[in-house]
Amino acid sequence: MNAITRVSSHALMAAALAAACCAASAQAAAPAADGQWAKAHPRREQVNTRLANQDRRIHKEVRQGEITKGQAAQLHQQDHQIRAEERTMASTNGGHITKTEQRALNQQENQVSREIGH
Repeated sequence: MNAITRVSSHALMAAALAAACCAASAQAAAPAADGQWAKAHPRREQVNTRLANQDRRIHKEVRQGEITKGQAAQLHQQDHQIRAEERTMASTNGGHITKTEQRALNQQENQVSREIGH
């Protein structure tokens, strides 16, 4: 092999390696893009919007003296557990939740909602 062939062969291998790295990097970035989309998935968005609304209601009840800070902390903890469960469900379903999971989460939110408004 002469020097020119050796250099060309090394350049070709370097280019192939660079292309493979770029392809692997693009594939690794794809799930992140899907994850961003999944956060706005309608079922997840509905559950999380309810949780945010309940958070506002809890704060309002405390400001108005309807519930104590201790009661508010307990309600926030329940909402936090629901949110954690929603994230776990989404992580096992490609970034979204099923209708059955949404129904279960909404039932839990209904219970907390009743406790806020009593």
